[in-house]
Amino acid sequence: MISAYTGTQIREVEKQLLAASADTGMGAVLMQRAAYGLANTVLRELRNRGLRAYGSSVTVLAGKGNNGGDGLYAAALLARRGVRTTAVLTAGDAHPAALAAFRAAGGRDTILGDPNAAELAAAAARTDVLLDAVLGTGAQGGLRGPAAALIEALGRSRPKLVVACDIPSGVDADTGEAPGPVLAADVTVSFGAVKAGLLADPGADFTGRLRIVPIGVEHALGGPALRRLEAADLAALLPHPGRRAHKYSRGVLGVVAGSTRYPGAAVLACRGALAAGAGMVRYLGPPEVADLVRRACPEVVCGTSVSEAHVQAWLLGPGLDDGAHEQLERVREAAATGLPTVADAGALPALPAALSPQTVLTPHAGELATLLDRYGAGGGRSGVEGATLAAAGQAAGLTGATVLLKGATTLVAAPSGTVFSQAEASPWMATAGSGDVLAGVLGALLAQLGEGTKAFSARGINGPDRWAAVAAVAASLHGLAGTLASNGGPLTASDIADALPEVIGRL
Repeated sequence: MISAYTGTQIREVEKQLLAASADTGMGAVLMQRAAYGLANTVLRELRNRGLRAYGSSVTVLAGKGNNGGDGLYAAALLARRGVRTTAVLTAGDAHPAALAAFRAAGGRDTILGDPNAAELAAAAARTDVLLDAVLGTGAQGGLRGPAAALIEALGRSRPKLVVACDIPSGVDADTGEAPGPVLAADVTVSFGAVKAGLLADPGADFTGRLRIVPIGVEHALGGPALRRLEAADLAALLPHPGRRAHKYSRGVLGVVAGSTRYPGAAVLACRGALAAGAGMVRYLGPPEVADLVRRACPEVVCGTSVSEAHVQAWLLGPGLDDGAHEQLERVREAAATGLPTVADAGALPALPAALSPQTVLTPHAGELATLLDRYGAGGGRSGVEGATLAAAGQAAGLTGATVLLKGATTLVAAPSGTVFSQAEASPWMATAGSGDVLAGVLGALLAQLGEGTKAFSARGINGPDRWAAVAAVAASLHGLAGTLASNGGPLTASDIADALPEVIGRL
């Protein structure tokens, strides 16, 4: 599991560490460790491209703070290996000791100004590696002035390789917000621990491949602000049927989905649930939709009464429209049972005002903006997309539910403040019905994992936060299945469901 921390958390730990060892020069030690890891990453990237260190060229964009100092020290190490190094001082000044070391190693530096931004950008883009060390974890508000002009020009120039020092300049380390221009990195070298802003959109758009360099603060960081499940976590958390398992012990999911206008949503939701291992799926809906479900999924048991459907979890809402009054009444009855529930957008109008963490809402950005607006907290879709971490957390706090915000990076926020981030999906999965399959996967997992807590506790996931972890597992499986089905090209939602058993089997 990847644990990510806010820049604020890491700076506080560094401050305490430096205060406790004021006479030992610990600040310089931390900076040298960061620089060493950054320089080694650059050398590795050069080798991977068939280039030798000697004779290669690196330009470091150095701000005046510690981030710029890390970049200059790394460039000094590279210069001693025969790399031709140039520094662009974006604030007209730089970390004094780091700049002195850079110059002593043979590096050349120039000062950025308004007249020469385009010229310096063109020169920097021609070098083999561009080191982005303008702003670090303490920066807020994005790039401004000549530095912003330089980054904008570099974005148009398409540099050969961009390596970000700790975080791409202009990305908020706490939230992932990026209010100004940001140069997308091919690799981000994160010092001490991953920054939360690197695993949330829009910050994740600029992160590239992520490399973590330990610098000696990791042991004191405490609880993470954000987590990302990896393959070993998925394997441990997925349900494993015992020898004497039967269909009822495997999890029974009730599905209230689909309408005359959107009958396919019910089919895709049921297919997703079956492919994710539900022991039984019970569908409740209009006769014409039920007939379609039976033809596509003969395993599904169809009915009309919530009170007669004995289930362990509910999936409510995919494919409901404003005229589906009978379906909305079923949603109300199902929600009133108090069972673990997946609530897609169509179910939201029929849900009770007070929700619990075992209710998982699954909006995309537009739907989340509408939900927040109901609570008087709306900033529109663009507001959600520009601050996904804040928006998901705010929605969870306001509703009391677990919120799964769908997107390129899927965030799952628990009311407690716990957040998971998963990003295995292919862009080709942005297709009609993909979310219905995800809802089915999540519903199946809620039905199967609702009673089990041991595997979650073993990974430090306790109490109501386990519902967010289940949702993160579902998002991960869905993304992996879509990526497998896509194989780099177009796919349909049905293809995602078809690939799920293979993904689960591999795990």
